[in-house]
Amino acid sequence: MTEKNPLIEALPPATDYLSYLTIIEYNLNPESLPTLHQVLQDTKLTTNIGWDLVHLLVPLLPNSDECLQDIARLGNPREVILKVTESLRLIDFQGLEPDTDDDEPIAGEETVPAYHPAKTAPVGEDGSKTTQAVETPAPLPLPVLQFTSLLSMLSVLHTRIKTQYPSRFLSTSLQAILVSFNNAAKHKEELMSAIIQFVKTVSGTKRPNLPPRKSSTQLLSAKAVQASAPDPESDAAAKSPSASEAEIQRRLFQSFITHVFEDYVLSLTSDSDAPGLAWCSRLQEKLHPERTVPGKPSMTDKFILDEDLAARLTAVGSLVALARDLGMERKDLLPAMEGANPGSSLVPDSEDEFPKTAMDIPLSKVGSLFMFAAANVATVLYSTPKPKDAFSIFPDHQKVLHNYIASSSDMGTTIGTEPEAVLDAVLALAILAIEGDDVGEPTDSEDFNQYLQYLSLISSNSPSPSIRYHAFYLATTILRSNPSDVERLAFIKDTLEHCPFDNLKAAAQTSVFATPVALDTLAPYLFPDLTHDLTTTSITDSFATFQQNLHFYLATLNFYYLLFR
Repeated sequence: MTEKNPLIEALPPATDYLSYLTIIEYNLNPESLPTLHQVLQDTKLTTNIGWDLVHLLVPLLPNSDECLQDIARLGNPREVILKVTESLRLIDFQGLEPDTDDDEPIAGEETVPAYHPAKTAPVGEDGSKTTQAVETPAPLPLPVLQFTSLLSMLSVLHTRIKTQYPSRFLSTSLQAILVSFNNAAKHKEELMSAIIQFVKTVSGTKRPNLPPRKSSTQLLSAKAVQASAPDPESDAAAKSPSASEAEIQRRLFQSFITHVFEDYVLSLTSDSDAPGLAWCSRLQEKLHPERTVPGKPSMTDKFILDEDLAARLTAVGSLVALARDLGMERKDLLPAMEGANPGSSLVPDSEDEFPKTAMDIPLSKVGSLFMFAAANVATVLYSTPKPKDAFSIFPDHQKVLHNYIASSSDMGTTIGTEPEAVLDAVLALAILAIEGDDVGEPTDSEDFNQYLQYLSLISSNSPSPSIRYHAFYLATTILRSNPSDVERLAFIKDTLEHCPFDNLKAAAQTSVFATPVALDTLAPYLFPDLTHDLTTTSITDSFATFQQNLHFYLATLNFYYLLFR
């Protein structure tokens, strides 16, 4: 006798929708998913219960993907979107990877299927003497599959909603995606691949995806496009979205991309002294190959040979290409870079505060910097078209340096301790300006000196050796670019007299002018009278002062020895 299937037997009108939902929840398991997929082809049924099945099906991925796609196609899109965005925020990205490679589950102990181990696929006999097992790439962790499937659902849902103001649904979804993306510490590239596909689908851009990395994105396989049900709550009398509404949606996508860019680049580690995208080092290697150390792998080679570093380039290249498809230009990024608003949120605090115009939507300040730097660096590294408007050291880069470095510092003490990816982007723009001979003119000597002091502090305080080197190179190069000997001398004097950092004083002594006037001017600061400092009543205090200033004393003695050789 054939066993009856409760999912078939209890179908409405045999039970009401609420009771049937309870029956599904009680009987839901991987074996019942094919039956549920069949049941969900009933549009009326899926419209009434589909939205309440999302949170039940997400943990059963990838087996439940077909059912989730059924709900996206046939459920009430306005209700389903709420459940999908809620599920996005609840994805648990903790513990994606095992603590050690040899961790084994204890017999009889229940394990959480958050990570799927690698498997091997057998190779069939082909007449040879031996057969070999070929390792198949490890499936992606469950949270990544959940993120991918939910974004695939949103791609369908947003195209189904018919309303005069679709941007209100879109902004909520984008914010949920950002929150979920921010919660993930690993597999960022796979998540970004899903994000880019979502934006392309909903915004209507047609550019194909860039080639994936080797270990790549085994995202849920694309399904054949199936017909979707109309929006059951569509107001036939409502007007179509206006041109301004379309512009708001486009701006939302642009803002979203800058926020994703910020989150991704700031999440990158600086292994092998590769801060962010290592734009400074790669630019210098491209522009001055003679400075590359023979026999040592260049940073450019590392970004080609290292799979993780190469994945960074692919991910960023996809974002830059998508931003270009969305109509974002370099000039659109400058106001965000120069403004004080960090652009930290896509969604207003209340529904009454939804943006009325596209310009009410802020771009991410840090994300705009990364996007601007990536586009400009590409003109050298990949020979993309150069912008028509020049970006000069004064006043353009001076503003950028102040906004991203000095504005966040307390009296200069934290300059150089900002995220290394931010420092790399800021300094890369300066390298491009210098190589293009776009130094410009500072407003006055005070602006000139302050700019050089910021660079000097970065060269002093940054924990990254490459960042320190590039900042020092920029400071000395821009100092030499000033045609006024008097102003150059004034900067060195000011550094020796007022700067509290001994290493900057030592660095200032490396610039020697070939006239006695320079030495006469700097002598009181290069060779100060130490009688008062080192002859106090306490020998302990005197020795502490001596130790504190030892670097400066040694640099001064070296300089003194050089003068009298």
